[in-house]
Amino acid sequence: MTSKYKKIFSYLIKIAIVVFAFWFIYIKLTTNNDLKSFGRLIKGMPEHQMEVILAVVVVLMLVNWGLEALKWKRLVSSIEKISLWKAIESVFCGLTWAVFTPNRIGEYGGRVFFLSPKRRIIGVVAMAVGNIGQLVLTNVFGSIAICAFIYKFNLLDYRLFFALCALAGTFSLFFLVFFFNIRWLNGILLSIRFTRKYKRFYKVLARYKKLELLKILLFCLARYLVFSTQYFVMFFWLIPGLHYADIMMMVCILFFVQSSLPSLDLFDIGIRSVTALFFFKYITDQNTAVVACTASIWLINIIIPAILGSYFVFKLNFFGNTQRT
Repeated sequence: MTSKYKKIFSYLIKIAIVVFAFWFIYIKLTTNNDLKSFGRLIKGMPEHQMEVILAVVVVLMLVNWGLEALKWKRLVSSIEKISLWKAIESVFCGLTWAVFTPNRIGEYGGRVFFLSPKRRIIGVVAMAVGNIGQLVLTNVFGSIAICAFIYKFNLLDYRLFFALCALAGTFSLFFLVFFFNIRWLNGILLSIRFTRKYKRFYKVLARYKKLELLKILLFCLARYLVFSTQYFVMFFWLIPGLHYADIMMMVCILFFVQSSLPSLDLFDIGIRSVTALFFFKYITDQNTAVVACTASIWLINIIIPAILGSYFVFKLNFFGNTQRT
């Protein structure tokens, strides 16, 4: 394929990605009853208060994805040096891809195409390390929250409860040990004949030492705190009678259950709402406010960044060297 046709084909792919993403977003926004509930709920709120709360949540969204960009920059630092701005571009571009792909798998493509061609598959492995770190914290805090939830509402016999706590502790410890020894995975893959021939792609796993993994996990923790705060702010605003400890417990459970279920970002709002309603019914009967909170966070954290990321899709480089097409 000549350079001219590569350029034309590249632009056609970019246009198709953006059109497809916007079509998915449009369909979901126009048919989402939870967002309509959120709109009706905040109509009666003082305008100044509403502006301040939503501004805080939007700023936290930018902080959240800014931290993810810093984490991404660090993850690929041993593969390819990229600027912070390029990391931000790739993160937002990945979010545009993520909205119409199962389990956000498109986010990988949206990011790694900002790397040079020969380093893209290695970039996928590096991104997986960061995602595993985020999953570790989600599972650890989620396990603790579920134990606290069962204890608070006395849902199990004490013997079963202690067994569950032991299982949750083992589960959390396994994830922590695995993450801080991610290089073991490199050794396992090298011991398998079929995967040995692809070692040039996953050998990057051996480069992540414990100190580096700790720094990555701290980025994951910072992100976890930021998007937990978003939920806390919204729930505390729309359902002021809730105790802050109960809100954080439910939010941790919500993240845990959500991370365990396969989903499509655009349909993820339904999973969030059902999960939130199931658990929050133990502490409030304001179902409309619960689904409104989850819908608003979904809109701010997923849809708005995906729309912003559509601009960066046109900076993708599918062919050739690191120069933009």
